[in-house]
Amino acid sequence: MKSLIDTSLPAANHPLSSGDSLFSSLLTFKREFFWVAVYSLIANALTLVPTLYMLQLYDRVMLSQSETTLLAITLITAVMIAAMAFSEWIRSRLLVRAGVRLDEQLNSRIFLAQFQSQLELSRSEPTNTFNALTRLRQFLTGVGIIAFFDLPWTPIYLLVLFIMHPILGWFGVAFSVLLFCIALLNNWLTANAVRSATLAENQTLSFMSRKLRHAEVISAMGMLPNLKQRWLRHYHEYIATQWHAQQRVGAFSAFSKFTQYAQQSIILALGAWLAIRGDISAGAMIAANILMGNALRPIGILVSTWKEFVQAKQSFTEISTLLDQYPERRSRLHSDEVEGQISIRELTARAPNRAQPVLDNINIDFESGKLISIVGASGAGKSTFARCLIGIWPHIDGAVLIDSVDVRDWSRQSLGPQIGYLPQEVELFDGTIAENICRFGEIDSDAIIEAAKRADIHDMVLRLPKGYDTPIGLAGRMLSGGQRQRIALARAIYGWPKLVVLDEPNSNLDEAGEAALISVIRELKSSGRTVFMVLHQPKFLAEADQVVTIVDGRIGNIPPTPRIAAK
Repeated sequence: MKSLIDTSLPAANHPLSSGDSLFSSLLTFKREFFWVAVYSLIANALTLVPTLYMLQLYDRVMLSQSETTLLAITLITAVMIAAMAFSEWIRSRLLVRAGVRLDEQLNSRIFLAQFQSQLELSRSEPTNTFNALTRLRQFLTGVGIIAFFDLPWTPIYLLVLFIMHPILGWFGVAFSVLLFCIALLNNWLTANAVRSATLAENQTLSFMSRKLRHAEVISAMGMLPNLKQRWLRHYHEYIATQWHAQQRVGAFSAFSKFTQYAQQSIILALGAWLAIRGDISAGAMIAANILMGNALRPIGILVSTWKEFVQAKQSFTEISTLLDQYPERRSRLHSDEVEGQISIRELTARAPNRAQPVLDNINIDFESGKLISIVGASGAGKSTFARCLIGIWPHIDGAVLIDSVDVRDWSRQSLGPQIGYLPQEVELFDGTIAENICRFGEIDSDAIIEAAKRADIHDMVLRLPKGYDTPIGLAGRMLSGGQRQRIALARAIYGWPKLVVLDEPNSNLDEAGEAALISVIRELKSSGRTVFMVLHQPKFLAEADQVVTIVDGRIGNIPPTPRIAAK
């Protein structure tokens, strides 16, 4: 019993493989669902106790006038009702435990799948899927799912009514069928409305969260009124669809309650009529009303919680689609130390909603320990080429080989620390400067300071209020563009990786920053690191061992390396 009611949260006993569907994940909780069904059986069987007590009270105690009998059946009834309440409590705890364990099993998979979808340029809002997981978990731990376990007992209650009197039984069947038809009609008329309301809510929240990330640009350029009008259109559409859905759901819920309340009066009147005729006793008249309420209660709950059921069903589909589309990737076996030799074989990179490939059938080799500059006009594919080099561009044909191994076959946990990457659009994360430099790994003060000194930001960091422990705010908004770029450069060279890819690393740098950058790339080169730089300014080309020109997605003519004296 202890294991059934324990609310601690141990690690999941059934780790999920990439081939598991969400449905099979739910099946791992069959033990919990089995015991919920067992305790539902006990709780529903004991629900008959008040009915039996009523029959004994009216038909035995009132006739015998025996206080001993009254005391005995009252104590027995109290014990059984306590057992019923305990069974209700246990099954509720089991469902809560199953819901939390399901969340534990799925949250990491959803995080990785959502991360992969964003990496593949998905336009979906990452938080929507986690909201779907919350809705699914809440339904699995709410009264709606309990009603499904209670529903099989409706025929049993009706059978007892038939035993008491056939007319009572047929009356119960008629009302049960009526409520069941209401539930079906509710599903038919409200499912699409609820689905549209949930979709409109997600779109409204996504629109607002995406735009608020650029509040400074919006304010500076006077874009707020226009964006507010667009948001209001989304919001009004959301309110309209939600109102429409709630109107329908509310109407069916009200009609369902009317039906349940009406049956209570009608069943009492029918029982009184049968009692007057002498077909049943006065106790059976009261008991029939209780039995009828028990029979119809699960159906009524399903009707009143139909919106939550539809949202849970939609959430199930949304999560299942995401996990099937982006299955969990098994850890690759290749985890050697990187040497830095790069080979490109028939590389073609594509982008969504673009007919022509960004990169088209590129074949080229790069020796390890060299400094390669990538040049070309804007839009030629330079940044895409840089992303392909480190395996983060999703839509490619052909292969990028690092030390003769496809970049997709490397263990990302092994390869990542050996790669330094400075993107064209610098992305820092909410946290301290030290955490950003060490890539949110274990704080190694010596390595952090070493990377900061090489990027020539050590003195600048020490002048900040808390030094390396200074929070930089969301996306580094507390820092200037040049400071963000130099911190990102320190992050890229943290741990002195074997392969470094810098995409326009000097775009926000002043003269001192550029001098620090030149010093870094010279040191990387002299220590045998393989360095790729996407560049526009000729003065950096003097440092290159190899210059690659990209023209309309293809390797063009290699220009002569400028002979500029090194500073």
